[in-house]
Amino acid sequence: MTTVDLTIGGDAVVRDLPHEQYLQHPALSFSGAKVLIKPGGPARYAYERDHGRPPKDEFDVGHAAHNAVLGVGPELVIVDAADWRTNAAKETRDLARASGKVPILTATAAKVADMAAALRRHPVAARLLHPGSGEAEVSLFWHDGEHDVDRRGRVDFLRTPDSDGRLILADYKTTQSAAPDAVARSVWSFGYDQQAAWYRDLVVGLGLAKSAPFLFVFQEVAPPYLVHVVQLDAADIMRGEEKNARALQLFRECSAANDWPGFNDYGITTVTAPAWAARQYDLEQQDGDQ
Repeated sequence: MTTVDLTIGGDAVVRDLPHEQYLQHPALSFSGAKVLIKPGGPARYAYERDHGRPPKDEFDVGHAAHNAVLGVGPELVIVDAADWRTNAAKETRDLARASGKVPILTATAAKVADMAAALRRHPVAARLLHPGSGEAEVSLFWHDGEHDVDRRGRVDFLRTPDSDGRLILADYKTTQSAAPDAVARSVWSFGYDQQAAWYRDLVVGLGLAKSAPFLFVFQEVAPPYLVHVVQLDAADIMRGEEKNARALQLFRECSAANDWPGFNDYGITTVTAPAWAARQYDLEQQDGDQ
């Protein structure tokens, strides 16, 4: 098992790093950058950094699917129960989470096994995530000299570069729908444009490759567990770059001042009703006048 010094600063490519140790590293991650640029983001980021994010059952399902598909990840604890409503099931779930393990129900364990089998039958996804073509769950740490910020990322699957120095990054996502329009909404909602730009920066910045195209492998969580491999267009990647630049600036400024503001800590904000509400009000007034 590999250990890494949690002292900030230093470039490293670390394999077999325990997930909990990766999360404790103080360098900025893509997930943190995504939080920072939202309204109230700095305060929320600082809280989650110090207290962690609350566990959710859907996170456990995603971790279990990653484990089944990639063959690595937190240890799974299979709970023989129909649901989480009984006290015994809840206690087992909470104990597993407290020890860094992932609790899943028996039915969920069977589902993720079927999902992994379906993915291995997909002609493109199976090649992208084939164990012989790269390494799963590799942790990257890089000092971004341009922004003077230490950054980190945990790559789902780090493939071997080709002869031209191109390294294709593949990231596995579970989803309710992998249809093109649903994927496009997910990219916007979950900041996947930022993730693609962030991980590319890490790989190129660390000298692992000259270029790093980023592919998402989306898989639905309901039978027949359809798989869809997608790549973001250049405009999306550019938006991700711009968002990341804002996040890096915020992180540097807040860190220097040790001040992580919320919405408007030093003033009072005047809000205006959304346009749809104003239109609805006008229509109601017109109806009332008739």
